[in-house]
Amino acid sequence: MKVLVNKYDKSKIPELPRGVFEGRIIVVQSEMEVDKAVDYLLTFSRLGVDTETRPSFRRGAQNKVALLQISTSDTCFLFRLDRTGLTPSLVRLLEHKDVCKIGLSLRDDLALLRKRADFVPNSFVELQEVVKQLGIEDQSLQKIYANVFGRKISKGQRLSNWEADVLSDGQKLYAATDAWACLRLHEEIESLLNSGDYELQVLPEPIAEQI
Repeated sequence: MKVLVNKYDKSKIPELPRGVFEGRIIVVQSEMEVDKAVDYLLTFSRLGVDTETRPSFRRGAQNKVALLQISTSDTCFLFRLDRTGLTPSLVRLLEHKDVCKIGLSLRDDLALLRKRADFVPNSFVELQEVVKQLGIEDQSLQKIYANVFGRKISKGQRLSNWEADVLSDGQKLYAATDAWACLRLHEEIESLLNSGDYELQVLPEPIAEQI
């Protein structure tokens, strides 16, 4: 029986063991490589997705999305959109109705991707909505992952330069972990909903929030 809470205590996350993607990470930075990667990904029915954008520290300025991460359970492709753009084959995958694409805060990610090339998103699943079926109220990937798996996902690379000439090993692992975590969470939540093998503990609101 898995015990979940409606709201995870963020102060407990640093104490948890780290959760990281341990599969293959493939950086894709030419159109030919994109086509091959998409052909492979189209053989799967369910994928985890995420994006990264180089932060802008000027008010009102926003950079174009630089990286699109798409993961299976054991392989994550990092598409360097700052090199390739959103190619026709990637658009085909994003529009494909038979491939379920799971992410978190998808509205923002899709809006950024559509600034690179217009497309009609199909078969996207928002984790923030799925976890509500378990009674989980948290919306951040870090809190949801800690709640469901008892492990922490590092956010240390989030504000790094995603348009660097060469992505660091830390950046690649961070990016791959986020996309893979979305897929893993979806599979686990689906399993829990089907089996009913979980218990939700509703924690009392902090006094400050009650006032």
